[in-house]
Amino acid sequence: MRLRYNYRVYPDAVQREALARSFGCAPGWCSTTGCVCVSRPARTARSNVSDAELSRRLITEAKTTPERAWLGEVSCVVLQQALADLNTAYRNFFASITGKREGRKVAPPRYRSRMDNRQAIRFTRNSRFKVLDNGRLRLPKFGDVPVRWSRSLPSEAGSVTVIRDAAGRYFASLVVQTTEDETLPPVGSEVGIDLGLTHFAVMSEGTKVTAPKFLRRAARKLKRLQQALSRKR
Repeated sequence: MRLRYNYRVYPDAVQREALARSFGCAPGWCSTTGCVCVSRPARTARSNVSDAELSRRLITEAKTTPERAWLGEVSCVVLQQALADLNTAYRNFFASITGKREGRKVAPPRYRSRMDNRQAIRFTRNSRFKVLDNGRLRLPKFGDVPVRWSRSLPSEAGSVTVIRDAAGRYFASLVVQTTEDETLPPVGSEVGIDLGLTHFAVMSEGTKVTAPKFLRRAARKLKRLQQALSRKR
């Protein structure tokens, strides 16, 4: 079973600038790449090109051109993962419209919304990221990033995703593989729970949990604050 662990990271000014460059390169490059993937005259022509050949054409050879020279400033793993995600999205879309994919129809990939302020890039094990003994996370082309470890990892991480949310905070999301599922200790009795409006929960053994009065508590607090405000100039 795979588990995901999220931790807060604190990159410095130089690292934040490098991350911003990677955050901007991956979506913009995928937008232009998506036009190449979807504008082919026949869908069978896309299936004849392997993923390695597509990566060579759109990443390795593109770096040598003046128009795509900025691709060399970011890690190639970031571009390869973005290409893999875009490739999977188009493969699912083509399989859906041809009937090879069961279930509901899958829409084609769309451009990233400008209202979405969340940015993310992913590193796999091939990028040689490493959790150091001093508690820092070493990322390719970014250096050692301080991490606030709220809990320890059960095993070695297979991939890490660096996320920047709308508030400007940075997080590292690590995916680990566990060999066994964690089982809870056995209990001698069973209790049923009935959720309601008068009481938050009623147990089968007769215990009643009082419903929290969030609105009433907030109204009383608001009343006190308004009274204090009315006596001020």
